[in-house]
Amino acid sequence: MRILFIGDVYGKPGRKAVRHFLPRLREEHRPDVVLANGENMAGGAGITRDTAREMFDLGVDALTTGNHVWDQREAIEYLDEEPRIVRPLNWPPGTPGRGWTDVAVNSATLTVVNVQGRVFMKSLDDPFRGMDALLKELAGRETIFVDVHAEATGEKQALGFYLDGRVSALVGTHTHVPTADARVLPKGTAYITDVGMVGPRDSIIGSDPTAIIERYLTQMYRRLEMGRGPVMFNAVVIDVAADGHATSIQLVQDLLTG
Repeated sequence: MRILFIGDVYGKPGRKAVRHFLPRLREEHRPDVVLANGENMAGGAGITRDTAREMFDLGVDALTTGNHVWDQREAIEYLDEEPRIVRPLNWPPGTPGRGWTDVAVNSATLTVVNVQGRVFMKSLDDPFRGMDALLKELAGRETIFVDVHAEATGEKQALGFYLDGRVSALVGTHTHVPTADARVLPKGTAYITDVGMVGPRDSIIGSDPTAIIERYLTQMYRRLEMGRGPVMFNAVVIDVAADGHATSIQLVQDLLTG
């Protein structure tokens, strides 16, 4: 199975880049399934019905999210209605939505999981024990893909080695900056600390630099605006064998200048 996972899609520029590059990537890489992180698709903060449907119409099979998933109020109801979107597994019981979903891929099934880190982020339930419980529930599943939405590189790496050989792939999102450590771990799990984002290149993680710099200089609130200019595209292509072990992971990068 070949999986194309697109990093955090940031606002309208990110959605435009997905629309531009996805047809070509389908021809070049021939993925069996396409996934994307969509927690910032609606103006850089949250997810809406319209933005999710836009991705589904382009052929994205499922969307993962993260800590910004609730930034748009409509997501509270929408996530209960739409099984193709997952929110972090380790949010408290009773939280709307689901932490994992199944995607039919030819004659096989891909289980897509979302989990959120706790270091430098909201203190949620333990992602390590949360994954233990889920994998017990999913016993017998061969191909499992995990999006770890976390701030700290060490926490992502720890989860990677903790789940090595127990999941097919574990990729990091949230920081919007791609890392140079894509590899298959010793027991067969494809791993990268952060895929990076699909959003304005000349920005600070998607936002225009001016207001963010002012926040650092003054420690006062400044309204953020969308970054401008060329849009960088970051994704990974992962190959998984029939036994659920990954054989390769490749970082895919491009730039939309028009």
